[in-house]
Amino acid sequence: MTAHILSAPEASLVHHEDHAEEHADNAVFGFWVYLMTDCILFACLFATYAVLRHNYAGGPTGKELFDLRYVFIETMALLLSSFANGFAMLSLYRRERATAVLWLIVTAALGLSFIGMEVNEFAHLISEGNGPNRSGFLSSFFGLVGTHGLHVSVGLIWMTVMMGQLIFKGITPAVTSRLQRLSLFWHFLDIIWIGVFTIIYLMGVL
Repeated sequence: MTAHILSAPEASLVHHEDHAEEHADNAVFGFWVYLMTDCILFACLFATYAVLRHNYAGGPTGKELFDLRYVFIETMALLLSSFANGFAMLSLYRRERATAVLWLIVTAALGLSFIGMEVNEFAHLISEGNGPNRSGFLSSFFGLVGTHGLHVSVGLIWMTVMMGQLIFKGITPAVTSRLQRLSLFWHFLDIIWIGVFTIIYLMGVL
């Protein structure tokens, strides 16, 4: 039985593949660490809201301010964007690049609609004198909802970059890995928003 001795190019290729796999594993681990720190951030914001949610300082309450039908439409836009992102990932695994890009565009359009509605809500509240400096309740509201909106905006920028990479680079292992992390991030934001909708809006109008 003879041992197979790798040539220099073969050895270099194996080393490159091992290094790429190790780098991908480190990137996934690092992203999970980031998500855990984000969980802590949002936990602190939720805790702050829980402490200040009845601190109205003579100002309006959530029941007076929130339009549950409007927020429900906003919520559905974000949840549907998560479904669209799931279809984009399925298309990616099937190596259907054009379909994956199309579903990412749908995801981004729904996410942009969500941000547009949120900005409109903030502008309406501020124009009526109910900005974050009005009361502790509104400070914590703007802080929590605004931080989530900032994350969604960053996700949209990331998604735009990834669409460009998918179009010009194709379905490579690196692009696939980045899109997997983006998908995880997007679903994470959906989970956070369900908490926001339930605790702030739904409980706020009851």
